[in-house]
Amino acid sequence: MSLVTKRSTLVSEDSPTSAVLLCVKKMFENLTNKFEEIFSSLKKAPSLDENQVDEGLRAIRQALLEADVSLDVAKDFITRVKPKVLGQEIIRSTSPGDMVVKIVHDELVSFLGESNTDINLNAVPPVSMMLVGLQGSGKTTTTAKLAKYLEKNKKKKLMMVSLDVYRPAAQEQLKSLGEQNNILTLPIIEGQLPADICRRAVSAANLNGAEIILFDTAGRTQIDLQMMSEIKQIESIINPTETFLVADSLTGQVAAEVAKEFKNTVNLTGIVLTRADGDARGGAALSMKYVSQVPIKFLGVGEKTENLEVFHPDRIANRILGMGDIVSLVEKAAEDLGEENIKKAEENLKKGQFSMEDYLTQLRQMKKMGGIEGIMSFMPGVSKMKAQMDTAGIDEKIISQNEAIILSMTKKERGNPKIIDGSRKKRIANGSGTDAATINKLLKQFKMMSEMMKKMSKGNLKGMSDKGIPPELLNQLK
Repeated sequence: MSLVTKRSTLVSEDSPTSAVLLCVKKMFENLTNKFEEIFSSLKKAPSLDENQVDEGLRAIRQALLEADVSLDVAKDFITRVKPKVLGQEIIRSTSPGDMVVKIVHDELVSFLGESNTDINLNAVPPVSMMLVGLQGSGKTTTTAKLAKYLEKNKKKKLMMVSLDVYRPAAQEQLKSLGEQNNILTLPIIEGQLPADICRRAVSAANLNGAEIILFDTAGRTQIDLQMMSEIKQIESIINPTETFLVADSLTGQVAAEVAKEFKNTVNLTGIVLTRADGDARGGAALSMKYVSQVPIKFLGVGEKTENLEVFHPDRIANRILGMGDIVSLVEKAAEDLGEENIKKAEENLKKGQFSMEDYLTQLRQMKKMGGIEGIMSFMPGVSKMKAQMDTAGIDEKIISQNEAIILSMTKKERGNPKIIDGSRKKRIANGSGTDAATINKLLKQFKMMSEMMKKMSKGNLKGMSDKGIPPELLNQLK
């Protein structure tokens, strides 16, 4: 299967793509499933009266509450949606269900923040940024992730500074992360207070040529006056262009209250939601943005330093409503590629060429992107597709199995699979731990995919749609 027909056919071995794709899928999985059920029912109605609208909105409100969206936020969301849905232009529409989906989508985008907000670097270097939050929210790890992101995407030299003089080994933890990722950290001086560390950091950054300083502040298990007073003092000394609240998405509605408290204390400019890979509800994202009126800028999607994902409200809204997110899928598939590989993929597509080596590349790409289910989760109508996959009996292990079979082939066999006879199948089966029947199945899949590529090169194959997986694609995955 060609995942990205015009951008890529390969993801590097150390790509964080799989974690990113699967985490966002998991974060909003329950809410997406509920919304798809609700909209499926509304779309079946030839027209909508007020009773049907009320019933649909009650279901949406319940879905939001079950996703851990706070009661006030859920109420306000329905209050905004209802008058638009009940407009005469909607009631008389030939596709009222589709209009309801669009209205709900637009309100979701509004609640989540309209568009991604870039990091503010508009200051004389060294630019200061501060990370705040409760203890255990992941501030120190996020500091290193943010440093890596700014280094890679903004081409800046960073210095990380730990102001947590209370938690045992907190400063050593940041130092260790700096050493592991080749990021400069301020040397530790035992007994120095946070205010003095801030002043020393600015001088050190100027000496070392650091363009951005990231300050990792101390947290508490809960908000208290001493912590807030210290953060305000630090803010007055370093005058940060960005103050990020780092919040654990698993805390649900509590996260929204935390955001509100910090917003009332400091000039909060952005939110980083951590452990997004462990929350199937996603309500914290909706609630925090609404309560604090501060944009969510990043999602923490795993333990590795590269597991920090830019938050795109419109794409997240699409995912929640089961509309898919092809843009993110394309970006993730292409992020580690060079121009040479991208051009080669485009040329192969134009010519309708598809070799066994191309197939091996695609299998490895699929593994990096979370397997078949991970990829399908970014397509429109994800619930319907999942049901199709379950009915068809598609096994995720087929990817690794087919990879082993191809690796057991000789270069000549990969170049011309037609020469693979009985004796060759026996040798390949022994090398891959499979049998002749499984090899026959792979060869059939390869033949079907080759034909699909030829059709695509001529523009004869329709893409994915909200009707589910095309039969040709479903068959070749079996």
